[in-house]
Amino acid sequence: MKLGAGVHLTYCSNIHPGESWAEVRANLGRHVLAVRDRLQPTGGFGIGLRLSARAAAELSAPEALAECRDFLAGQGLYVFTLNGFPYGAFHGTRVKEDVYLPDWRDPERLRYTNQLADLLAELLPDDPGLAGSISTVPGAFKPALGGPADVARMVEHLLQQVAHLVALQARTGRRIGLALEPEPHCFLETTAEAVAFFGQHLHSPAAVQRLAALTGLDTGAAEQALRTQLGLCLDLCHAAVEFEDAADCIRQLREAGIPVLKLQISAGLRLPTLDDAALAALRRFGDAVYLHQVVQRGPDGLQRFADLPEAFAALPPVRTGHEWRVHFHVPIFLDRLAPFASTQAFVREVLALQRQQPVSAHLEVETYTWDVLPEPFRSGTVDEAVARELAWARTELTA
Repeated sequence: MKLGAGVHLTYCSNIHPGESWAEVRANLGRHVLAVRDRLQPTGGFGIGLRLSARAAAELSAPEALAECRDFLAGQGLYVFTLNGFPYGAFHGTRVKEDVYLPDWRDPERLRYTNQLADLLAELLPDDPGLAGSISTVPGAFKPALGGPADVARMVEHLLQQVAHLVALQARTGRRIGLALEPEPHCFLETTAEAVAFFGQHLHSPAAVQRLAALTGLDTGAAEQALRTQLGLCLDLCHAAVEFEDAADCIRQLREAGIPVLKLQISAGLRLPTLDDAALAALRRFGDAVYLHQVVQRGPDGLQRFADLPEAFAALPPVRTGHEWRVHFHVPIFLDRLAPFASTQAFVREVLALQRQQPVSAHLEVETYTWDVLPEPFRSGTVDEAVARELAWARTELTA
């Protein structure tokens, strides 16, 4: 949905299971149209499309791509952002830390992301004011990293990806940006870590020189490309789980010159007190599919756990003064999920900042955990829930 001033609101199609292009295409016809009809039956309706490596390869076939473009045009739909985070299977099987693989140390991540960029250039509508965005993994899962050599490999592959985006824009006229998505327990976990990484590596004189060598650009144009086509996907669940301050988070990124190429509107779980009832209820949120990282704030500061079992195993003997925040995406229209709360207040803060001065032109609701959300917290069908989330976000953004 176009909200004015070049801002677009959508939801991420990763909530609908589907790894092949045939499955994704069926979801577009079944679910995306159902959501659109509940919200905006007429006018252009934007899509945040998730494509696995398999689906991307299958959509790259000329006949599949032509059929997709015809479908989008015929239904008044347009694709402006892709979720390039999960490479492989994302529903109904163990994902956990494998969701980051291949990570940015691996040339396969580069190849896959280049293919996504090529597809997005084909799918973007003929609107010179509309750029595209691709969200991607925050480098790697932090425990998997070895040292400076791993960081250097990630930097080199990211620079090669920007070089591909520069060449793609020169060839097609379509500008696409790559958005690294900080996430708990990953190489890029917090805003401060992202600012440091960009400053020390991706905005460094060495990075500018390397991109100039890869593209043939002069150093001024190379620096401009790094600062416009490489940025962040700011996921509000992730930032809230890390106990970030909304205004300070946005201020840090603006001062560092790091664009928020995509704002993912999402909420996580919050346990203001670690009482027995809340902890017992939280155990129902553990599943064998996704990681649910936990950040604990207590008298000694922040303590981080890779998943719920590790957090439960390390429960403090005296729980007074401790709060947990959990990486489990819940519907953004829910403030209370008795006996605990959500991080909706953080979402409201950032959307208020977006109203005052746009943080990002691409806004995407993302609640991919629908299939593993405990039954008491599901409301209606998935299409009804997504439409309700988008309506809630639109109200907050236009209030």
